[in-house]
Amino acid sequence: MPLVPPLDEADLEPALREMVQFFKGPLGVIPNSVRTMAHVPEIAAAFTALNRAVMAPRGRITPEFKRLVGYASSFASGCRYCQAHMILASERFGATEARLGDVWNFEGSPAFDAAEKAALAFARAATEVPSGVTEAHWQDLRAHWSPAEIVEIMGVVALFGFLNRWNDSMGTTLEDLPREKGEARLVPTGWSVGKHA
Repeated sequence: MPLVPPLDEADLEPALREMVQFFKGPLGVIPNSVRTMAHVPEIAAAFTALNRAVMAPRGRITPEFKRLVGYASSFASGCRYCQAHMILASERFGATEARLGDVWNFEGSPAFDAAEKAALAFARAATEVPSGVTEAHWQDLRAHWSPAEIVEIMGVVALFGFLNRWNDSMGTTLEDLPREKGEARLVPTGWSVGKHA
């Protein structure tokens, strides 16, 4: 049982209800996390605006890869709720079977190029508490990504830092569709629904 139950979609303020429809594209649902934030509509609205800005398609960092970075960060933090959401969203944005199957163990995978591996390693290190980011991570990122692209990658990691803490601390209940994807794809990584049942 979550610490604070999510509001029903019908109970959201009309402007917020319209704004959060955005999540149905990548996830097929309005997340329980956002519907919980809606107890304070300004938080839900600000989070939704940030999510849209961070996850927007730009240049080389595709919507699919941003979701894989979100997954890598969530895997490193141990947030099962976000892992299930991001594996679902990665699939919905066109991730191949090889990328979906190897993202948690990307280092030796031919499904990721050197630039992607640098970004995923940075995401994992940046998620550690305290941060595990080293000068070597910086050098590897700079070798493959522009300053704006590095900001985009860090934006994804920071967004999921917020979400990982929110969902693990609140015990957010996982919705059916992400739960099914987690059960179908993530069990080999040690994933279970845990407190998010």
